[in-house]
Amino acid sequence: MIVAITLLACQSKEKQHFSRQIDFNFDWRFTLQKDTVKPSSLPMKDTDWREVRLPHDWSVEMSFDSIYEGATGYLPGGVGVYQKHFKTPNNKKDKSIYVLFDGVYNNATFWLNGTLLGENPYGYSPVHFNLTEHLKEGSEDNILTVHVDHSRYADSRWYTGSGIYRNVKLVTLNKLHIPIWGTYLTTPKISKEAAKVNLEVKINNEFEEDQSFTLSTKIFDNKGQQVAEHSEEVSQSAGTEKTVVQSLEVASPNLWDTENPNIYKAVTTISKNGNLLDEYATPFGIRSLEFNREFGFKLNGKVTDVKGVCLHHDAGLVGAAVPKGVWKRRIQKLKDCGVNAIRTAHNPYSKEFLDLCDEMGILVQNEFFDEFDYAKDKRNNYHDRHDDYITKGYVEHFRTWNKSDLTRTMLRDRNHPSVFQWSIGNEIEWTYLHYRFVTGFWENPDEPQNSGKYWGSAPMFSAEEMKTRYDNIEKGEYILAETAKKLSEWTRALDTTRPITANFVVPQTSMVSGYADAVDIAGFSYRNKDIPWALKNFPDKQITINENPGTWDDWKQVIENPGVFSIFMWTGIDYMGERHGDWPSKSGWGDLLDLAGFEYQGWNYFKSIWVNKPHISIGTLPIAESGFKAKGVSGQQLPENAGAYNWRDSNMHWNYEKGEQVVVEVCSNHTIVELLLNEKSLGRRSMTESPDRLFRWTIPFEAGTLTAKAGFDGQEVIAELKTTSKAVGIQFTSDKETLSADGYDVAHLEVQLIDKNGYEVKTENAQIEFSIEGDITWLGVDNGARDNIQDFQSKTITTAKGRSLAIIQSTKNKGTVKVTAKAEGFESKTISIGIK
Repeated sequence: MIVAITLLACQSKEKQHFSRQIDFNFDWRFTLQKDTVKPSSLPMKDTDWREVRLPHDWSVEMSFDSIYEGATGYLPGGVGVYQKHFKTPNNKKDKSIYVLFDGVYNNATFWLNGTLLGENPYGYSPVHFNLTEHLKEGSEDNILTVHVDHSRYADSRWYTGSGIYRNVKLVTLNKLHIPIWGTYLTTPKISKEAAKVNLEVKINNEFEEDQSFTLSTKIFDNKGQQVAEHSEEVSQSAGTEKTVVQSLEVASPNLWDTENPNIYKAVTTISKNGNLLDEYATPFGIRSLEFNREFGFKLNGKVTDVKGVCLHHDAGLVGAAVPKGVWKRRIQKLKDCGVNAIRTAHNPYSKEFLDLCDEMGILVQNEFFDEFDYAKDKRNNYHDRHDDYITKGYVEHFRTWNKSDLTRTMLRDRNHPSVFQWSIGNEIEWTYLHYRFVTGFWENPDEPQNSGKYWGSAPMFSAEEMKTRYDNIEKGEYILAETAKKLSEWTRALDTTRPITANFVVPQTSMVSGYADAVDIAGFSYRNKDIPWALKNFPDKQITINENPGTWDDWKQVIENPGVFSIFMWTGIDYMGERHGDWPSKSGWGDLLDLAGFEYQGWNYFKSIWVNKPHISIGTLPIAESGFKAKGVSGQQLPENAGAYNWRDSNMHWNYEKGEQVVVEVCSNHTIVELLLNEKSLGRRSMTESPDRLFRWTIPFEAGTLTAKAGFDGQEVIAELKTTSKAVGIQFTSDKETLSADGYDVAHLEVQLIDKNGYEVKTENAQIEFSIEGDITWLGVDNGARDNIQDFQSKTITTAKGRSLAIIQSTKNKGTVKVTAKAEGFESKTISIGIK
């Protein structure tokens, strides 16, 4: 099967100045409850509740404790209630008024003035409710109540957060309007000369009379110049919804891609008798997608390798309520080392996150679910083998809510240019027990899913034998292929412009069981050994990698197999959770950035592979900790274990005991690298003797300057590590000099210990205390260490690797804010930031 797709994608966004929607994040009240019982008397008395501003994650406000579950980062859940008081908008008679929640985690129930609006169990799907009939007349307050039951705080395998952790909007519409998520924009044809634009516009007529009106769309480029227009007269019966398709043409289009994310905007209006009734602005990007087994993936007709990372939706000290500026810093760092794609592991992300990916040129594999019919292992409770209340999760709701959650997510997301694939699910095979036994890697249900045979063995059977084994094995109540087929059918009904994929963790069984037939592209997870087998036995199926540990072997699959166009390493950034019995380690797995967004040496490693610019950097490890043994003075090391034969989180310093044997690993995209210690050459290494693209030496430590250089043609690139002396001070920096007085803008404040020469000291730590003068929101502190269990929402932090991070957020008040960092024995440092 060959999948070929051409697309013009767009992003729906209503214009604030038209007052179609307003920010509904401010002035909420919040309290925690002791039990799960929903309130019987509504609205609730809230005079003594806390005031909070959304997005809000109450779990990240708490202290880490080993009594909680490592699967979700040793932080509690609980039950919380939010209430917001607000006035009824003017001219209610001619309006329809909605509230739109982008995400509430989880098991949320909503009321207005004591009247039930509805519920939404899934914590990752957006939901909106029509408030119109329940609004009060006159000046009396309306009270919106949201009950959030996250008492099952280990209901996931990672940190989820708790509460209304994404944006909320109040949407006020004319009775004749384009509904929320009411446009869908594609192009059947794109060329250098022109792009044909097809815009499907839904229109709701909630009047009791038929309506005649003008529907007009204008397209503007990123300079604000109008480049296309279409207008037509429309008649619509009372109380109906209809879809109008408009065709426009953009001449000489500027295409959206990962290097030049050009954004257009389609502005659609409904007018009657010269009066503007509704206006819906749709930012979008013109680009084409093509996928097939022969060349892999083409973006705008150009073969493109997908340099991807998996991410979780938390961001360290801010938990799951992530400000846009925090994501922007992290995404930019990922782009700087060559990343061009993100997989939303393993659930839909916020609209705001996708907006950023649109703006910054990041491809997104948008994933729906981590569980289907059966539960995954949260805390050694695989397949719900025993009753465990706190691990009860979305499986309880999946068969009732899956279509609704998928539909609402797609209606919100299908117009984003960044979204280039839909993934219906992640590693679902683990939950259907018979799947694993078909492979021969497991023999009984008590064997762990990470059996050594699974990781180390090539396929044991032919495709024909696998199919026979699958057909003959006893199955459970639900069949994975049947569930996947339904999900894919619902996805295709809403969008045929992108391929559907899934992450196959037992791909041999998935290929023979019908599961792979339900999707367009088979994405393999950790099973590179199965790729040759699958390419041979399923010549019509496109196969790529949707999850991998982040090794040179993973990227070799892309280089050596044209149809294999992607990797998505696990993971681009550390995330909280998925820990089991290893307190105090609360986070891990990041390949490129730690929990505070600081770079690992892996960031340099992949930059040397993915960025076509001269690069060189140095990492070091004591040989006793490296997993290697010395081969000889002039030779490289041989691996003692497979895990050593890749890059690691090696140290970016040159401070050891005199004479200690140290492995030096140099990342570079040059073919020959020379290493020098105190200007004395220690020899050269070539790429041909570096099978995992790391140039290695084992040398005894000697204080001074360690230098790696490459080029040797007058255009040398050099990296240095210098032995540092005792820390004598702190370096205090901010990534912003000014913040917008909007209540959202953030600044990242970094502290780094330095020695008398100003060199960064990474082998000492100190306790940093922060103080503030001025009106600012203190979001918290972190040092990035995986075992850091200091409270995030503190003004004191002990550094790790000599560094720490604090994040501040503006209020709506203008002025100047001063933040001071001090540590015992060091001179205090102060940063001034203007709020404008």
